[in-house]
Amino acid sequence: MSELSVLDRAEPLRQGLAQYFRRRIPDPSEVDDLVQEVFARIVARDSDEPIQHLGGFVFQIAARVLADRGRRRFARKANAHVVFDAERHAEEDFDPYRILAGKQELRAATEALLGLPPRTRRIFILHRLEGRKSREVADQLGISVSAVEKHMVKAMQHLSSVRRGRS
Repeated sequence: MSELSVLDRAEPLRQGLAQYFRRRIPDPSEVDDLVQEVFARIVARDSDEPIQHLGGFVFQIAARVLADRGRRRFARKANAHVVFDAERHAEEDFDPYRILAGKQELRAATEALLGLPPRTRRIFILHRLEGRKSREVADQLGISVSAVEKHMVKAMQHLSSVRRGRS
């Protein structure tokens, strides 16, 4: 049986393959590419043995194509990519008024932080801005976790009151 006849026999499965991929991947624009990859692998098959169960063979290849896609996406950290959004990334982001407003907000946040007592400010920065756990901050500063939490409450109340005062 020639490769061409295997392709001819597999062609009626194209619709089922598309449904198979649509149910398993979130991006419908990838479906045709994945179906095409299945057919490319059938053509590249390096065996003269006849295929007994063509449907099973085709969907076995489809499963491998899907697994390979998953490995590639994982290796390329595809889930961490941000899709370009023209509205979000438009030139307006560089609007001088928006830049000025951002600078003013940053200045106000800095002033609010400087309004905290030094120890509370340090705890807030370690915990909130540097992302350290309460236990780590407590160990570093030689205080209890409860004390860290009390300082965080104090800092959040102060920052909230400063922000409400600006609104």
